[in-house]
Amino acid sequence: MSTQAQETREALGARLRGFRKDAGFASGRALARALHWQESKVSRIENGKQNASENDIRLWCQTTGREADVSDLIATVRHINELWSEWRRQLQAGSENRQKKSLPLYRKTKVFRIWEPNIIWGTVQTAEYAGAVFGEVANLYGTPSDTDAAVAKRLERQGYLYKGDRIFNVLLGEQALYSNHGGSEVMRAQLDRLMGALSLPRLSLGIVPRSAPLEIWAGHGFAMFDDKLVMVETYSAEMSVTQPGEIETYMKAFELHRRAAVYGRTARELILTAIDHFNR
Repeated sequence: MSTQAQETREALGARLRGFRKDAGFASGRALARALHWQESKVSRIENGKQNASENDIRLWCQTTGREADVSDLIATVRHINELWSEWRRQLQAGSENRQKKSLPLYRKTKVFRIWEPNIIWGTVQTAEYAGAVFGEVANLYGTPSDTDAAVAKRLERQGYLYKGDRIFNVLLGEQALYSNHGGSEVMRAQLDRLMGALSLPRLSLGIVPRSAPLEIWAGHGFAMFDDKLVMVETYSAEMSVTQPGEIETYMKAFELHRRAAVYGRTARELILTAIDHFNR
């Protein structure tokens, strides 16, 4: 997967490969012998398949006579690590703190682009739906369950839907209407909330039908803040994308999803059908 973190890691590997060759080590095997490493480790680092530790950088530079570059390369390694924030570390004190951190970002963003293929976007979630999701998070990561406090912070974000001149462009996959978090009663209330959100003046809410002809695979959800930052959540980490070329890719992906989306009356009919499903 092309990400800023991966591209930076590959660039670091290429630079280290250059150090090896300049120092007269014709192959990775030769350097591995000098470092007392497995040959495969040298290959993985040079090809961006494995993160180099700070100690790895020190040893590599000492062995290739590039001690002057140690500080710069260690800074690069730390930057790569910062691009990925492990969820368990972020959530070790519970979910409230993570929700609190998003508020300044919402405050300064003017244009939002959101793609959620299989879950209702957080800023239009009901308290009960959000509580069910936070309970799932705590169960998955074994982190403290601070559901009420986390829900309160998530609901605080909803205020931005009603004030200022922000524009929210939100796309949901139809599957998001059926992914059952909290049971039928919770889902009915959540879908009712989504019906109301259709009339919000600053919110453009589209739904990509399950049978819609697609120009791109559903992929993972993401949130784009202006044209400066994209946040991507995986099961193990949250990734911040800031490189212009990567942001352009996400912008294009969003537009391809939008071309498959339906709005207005058609979107309302899809939500009503989902409500009827949970009524049954």
